[in-house]
Amino acid sequence: MLALLSSGVARVGAQSSPRPTVTNGQVVDRAVSGGLAATITQIATSASDVVWVGYAVPMVGGDHRLCGWNSSTDGECCGACVLEPAVAGERARTAAPSGAVNQVVRLEPSRTLMVLARIEGGRVERLRTFSEECRLDAGGRTVQWLTSVRPVDSVRWLSTLAGSSAGRRLADVALTALAFHAEPAALDSLIDAARSGATTQVRGQALFWLGQRAGDRAVGAIAAAIERDPDTGVKKQAVFALSQLPRDEGVPRLITIARGHSNKAVQKQAFFWLGQSNDPRALAFFAAILKAR
Repeated sequence: MLALLSSGVARVGAQSSPRPTVTNGQVVDRAVSGGLAATITQIATSASDVVWVGYAVPMVGGDHRLCGWNSSTDGECCGACVLEPAVAGERARTAAPSGAVNQVVRLEPSRTLMVLARIEGGRVERLRTFSEECRLDAGGRTVQWLTSVRPVDSVRWLSTLAGSSAGRRLADVALTALAFHAEPAALDSLIDAARSGATTQVRGQALFWLGQRAGDRAVGAIAAAIERDPDTGVKKQAVFALSQLPRDEGVPRLITIARGHSNKAVQKQAFFWLGQSNDPRALAFFAAILKAR
């Protein structure tokens, strides 16, 4: 169990899943009833004031520390990552005690993703993601912590947010959260968003995260976007995603595109990212072009 950071932090109920270390607020356990989406809807419709809802799911492998991640710059902090939005343009910070940092030092990479949603006026209006070592300042608010959330239900709920009309900021963070899910269904959701997202922003953002996941299915979705997406900006984002893949997966495909893609903007993008790669195959490709001239 994570240690309490200060007095004034109340914890209620049995702990059945990892919980955040929270200061300046109250954390209350709540069992999921009727599924994750239904539970959040119940909380949203009954809340008379701003409330945060959070839960934990397994995180994809790797050394991921997500303290301070937010859909805007007000996630930067020192003593603890501040959940509540900054007031009147002030940075969302809390003063750090001497020597304090916003993370609990861990010897092993985090294996738990914490997803928190700010509910106001009966709807989710902000979404945040953290790894479990992050210390959170709740800004005096209550955090309803949902226990035993099924990862596949989290994927479904986040996918709905990413595809909703709630706005770009919410969709971006929902896709980010999906990218860090260990649940296999999250990759399906990202591929679906890359193929048929309602906006160019959603498709492009999904492609960005697919570039971080690698694997045959991710590569296939990226390649399909380059050939089939109707928007050149999304195609260019897909080329960037190729550049983020392991070199044996990305560089050969970038060379193929640079050799003669029908869309000149896409071809130019492939040249650019090949130039950034410093890969011997890219250097040989450029040398061959110069020699042929």
